[in-house]
Amino acid sequence: MRAACPANRGLAVARLALTLAWFFAAWSAAAADATLDRDYALKTSEAALGKRPANYAFTAADGRRVELAAFRGKPLVVSFVYTGCFQVCPAATQFLKLANEKAEEVLGKNRFALATIGFNLPFDSPAAMRDFARRQGAGADNWVFLSPEAAQRDALLADFGFSHVATPKGFDHLLQATILDTEGRIVKQVYGETFAMDAFVGPLKALVAGAPLPANDLGSMIEKVRLLCTVYDPVSGVYRLDYALFAEMLGGLLVIVATALFLLQDRRRAQRRP
Repeated sequence: MRAACPANRGLAVARLALTLAWFFAAWSAAAADATLDRDYALKTSEAALGKRPANYAFTAADGRRVELAAFRGKPLVVSFVYTGCFQVCPAATQFLKLANEKAEEVLGKNRFALATIGFNLPFDSPAAMRDFARRQGAGADNWVFLSPEAAQRDALLADFGFSHVATPKGFDHLLQATILDTEGRIVKQVYGETFAMDAFVGPLKALVAGAPLPANDLGSMIEKVRLLCTVYDPVSGVYRLDYALFAEMLGGLLVIVATALFLLQDRRRAQRRP
């Protein structure tokens, strides 16, 4: 019985790798949800750094009229929620409550302000924001819950680099806490339902002290990579790892390996020819 030719074996491996690559690419395309473009959302968020949002007007949960310029003179942290969210927004807000408490332990009371803005109008009314704050136990003196004016909402979200997409279950949106300096410029975006406390407290501490902001470190870069590999699952209401992305990467790797094997076998055959 004749042994299989090494060249034929190499071609067989290459064909198998290409077949697997096609399978994983098809599977990942089918598994991908029509949700927020994570890469675009992150780039949009980062592009807002250094910008000063316009002086938008809001109605606070207690009915007061509030303008964004009123917060100048202190660092300001801004988060966006929609009150119809029953899991992710509440969880992120409750963690922000912990982060606010930790920052006040370090910096002292009322050294910075915190504003949570509802973006789903007309449903995120002052009454809805008041109820949302109550349910999260967010009653700190430095924290306000705001409803924007409908005519200004889109421009407001664009100025802060906040992206969202409507889905049958609600919204797929970027989880970000935006830090503004004392002059109202965006200086930091902190991502995630949870985050390292130093990523939040560190910039605020620097702003209060008038010191330069800490540079982005490896940890923040890893967090961005993790962010790009997560997706909001509207069924469970949580963010999860998007395995379709890993499948795409694996499929791409298989294509590279298959191509390399094919070229290697072709080169060996050429060398054996008289």
